[in-house]
Amino acid sequence: MTFKDMHPADIAEAITEMKRTERNLSFLKLSPDLKVEVFSFLDINIQEEIVRSMTQEDYADVLNNLEPDDRTELLEDFPDELIKYSINLLNDKEKQIALNLIGYKEDSIARLMTPLYIQTKANKTVRQVLDHIKVYGKKAETLNYIYVVDDHNKLIDDLKLGELVLADENTLISDLIDNTFVSITSTTKTEDAFDIFEKYDRSALPIITESGVLVGIVTFDDILDAIKDRDTEDIQKFGGMEELDLSYTQTPLFELVRKRAGWLIILFLGEMLTASAMGHFEDEIEKAVVLALFVPLIISSGGNSGSQAASLIIRAMALGELKLSDWWYVMRKELASGVMLGGILGIIGFVRIFIWQEAGIYDYGIHWVAVGLSVSVSLLFIVLWGTLSGSLIPFILRKFGMDPATASAPFVATLVDVSGLIIYFSIAAMFLTGKIL
Repeated sequence: MTFKDMHPADIAEAITEMKRTERNLSFLKLSPDLKVEVFSFLDINIQEEIVRSMTQEDYADVLNNLEPDDRTELLEDFPDELIKYSINLLNDKEKQIALNLIGYKEDSIARLMTPLYIQTKANKTVRQVLDHIKVYGKKAETLNYIYVVDDHNKLIDDLKLGELVLADENTLISDLIDNTFVSITSTTKTEDAFDIFEKYDRSALPIITESGVLVGIVTFDDILDAIKDRDTEDIQKFGGMEELDLSYTQTPLFELVRKRAGWLIILFLGEMLTASAMGHFEDEIEKAVVLALFVPLIISSGGNSGSQAASLIIRAMALGELKLSDWWYVMRKELASGVMLGGILGIIGFVRIFIWQEAGIYDYGIHWVAVGLSVSVSLLFIVLWGTLSGSLIPFILRKFGMDPATASAPFVATLVDVSGLIIYFSIAAMFLTGKIL
């Protein structure tokens, strides 16, 4: 297969679809520069497989020419023996860069940064900077911005390349800067950096130390990758399972089962309380079997309303729209929503019983009105309870430093199922005491 004129990303996709032996041979046949570009687009398991098939010389060449941020991501995911092997193949300069990046906390924005950028000092002329770019620009991650530093490498400003191109070549950089810039501290959490990128709509942002020293830049493509990983993790958690380390198609069967079994067991044990709740009301069910007909309707409505609320709140938290201090605002809003939604379903439930009774589809007995009211009022309170529970649980988890996404839809539904049955039979007892019960 020929890869002439193909984009590195397309080549990586084509190689991934090949059988193992053909894949490794195809990669080794690529030119040295193309190997480096294609390698960064491959999934981690394919990268590991190719690494194990390469000679030390070939792998060292790829590793030393990888972008530092891509190499950091690679080393993060490799098994320990490959990390040590990889580090030892780096030249002194690249080894120092790699060790510095790996030294930052795993959730810090510095783990995504690259030290490949163009910087200059304020006493340089536009011509000098442009000449510098011509020599070193090919190695830079991006040329959209030029970073201006002082004698201690502290960031004092950044300039768009367009500003340099349009300026007179004898103009000093100091005449173009206004000492106003946006940056991110190296210790900032990656998730917090998302909001900064979005707020300032930047394709790249400089990373500085607490003392203001410029240590690297982070580009928007790396931020997008991190956002995708975060959202994937949250979606998997919200589905009631542990997050996968690899994609679904690349996760081994037993690993997939292990990731899903834990939560399923917890939820199953929780649902067992539903049977216990029904057992508690066994006498009432025996006297009015008709009540059991509406159990699935009642508990599913409460679980669905809770899952809806949890989804809305968790997403709003992820987007930064809601903070812990907003919990009372959310409670007031969800209280009104729960009453209205429960009221709508309650009316529909009563009308359904009325139609079935009058049309002769099913005979709910002479006390069908009391049965209808039991179902209707129960729906109101259970949907209200589900809405309040689903919206409050994410706040409680955030308060205790846990990921709100852990308030998965199955978890909320299970909680509301058990409590919903208690609400349903308690309300039914109020309406039907002295009649059926």
